[in-house]
Amino acid sequence: MRIGLIGYGRMGHEIEEAAINRGHSVVLKIDVNNLEDFNKENFVRLGVDVVIEFSSPTSAFENVRKCLGFGVPVVSGTTGWTEKYPLAAEECIKNNTSFIHSSNFSIGVNLFFKINSLLSAYISGYSDYRVSMEEIHHTKKLDAPSGTAITTAEKIIENSKKYNGWYLKTEDSGDIANKVPIVAAREGSVPGTHSVEWDSPIDSITIKHEAKNRKGFATGAVVAAEYIFDKKGVFTMSEVLGL
Repeated sequence: MRIGLIGYGRMGHEIEEAAINRGHSVVLKIDVNNLEDFNKENFVRLGVDVVIEFSSPTSAFENVRKCLGFGVPVVSGTTGWTEKYPLAAEECIKNNTSFIHSSNFSIGVNLFFKINSLLSAYISGYSDYRVSMEEIHHTKKLDAPSGTAITTAEKIIENSKKYNGWYLKTEDSGDIANKVPIVAAREGSVPGTHSVEWDSPIDSITIKHEAKNRKGFATGAVVAAEYIFDKKGVFTMSEVLGL
């Protein structure tokens, strides 16, 4: 594949390395310093097969919309803009191309999503268990809670008879009935740690995913690009991984 990268920060560099290691080429890199190169003529001239977008919450939707408007498949891993996801999906269908967005492309994290979804369904019949979540990321992460934490909470809520939403728990928020509490911490250069605990008066069950580096996110994004670049439609990581 001939890949275009939108966003060339730390994740962009990791994705470039993962793509090259899997036999692909990165033919276009767009960042804040060369926005003038972000045009259809360049995409056509360079033969961009698929775009992988990791930018910022404020620019992600416009970046995605623009690439889909060029008729180019898009993989987006930027979080903090998902209220506009339905509009991006509509743009994908309108332009007869393909699109996938995930709060986390790591294969391990997507297994973590699945496990928590299944456990939520099984544990719903046992009213003594109450769930809580914690996520820890580096101090430069812009959104809180993380997109991964929100997706995890949504997977729990989908299969729960007790919970119907989530909230960001702070020192002042207290407890909110029937909502999944998420504690968000920002520490050093932590790539991402997510924990879900089901606690009861007699025992507790904890499921934890700890990223050791960004390579898992980058590899998963390239795998997603390999999956969608010759397809049409809107896809999920569950479909990519067969979960």
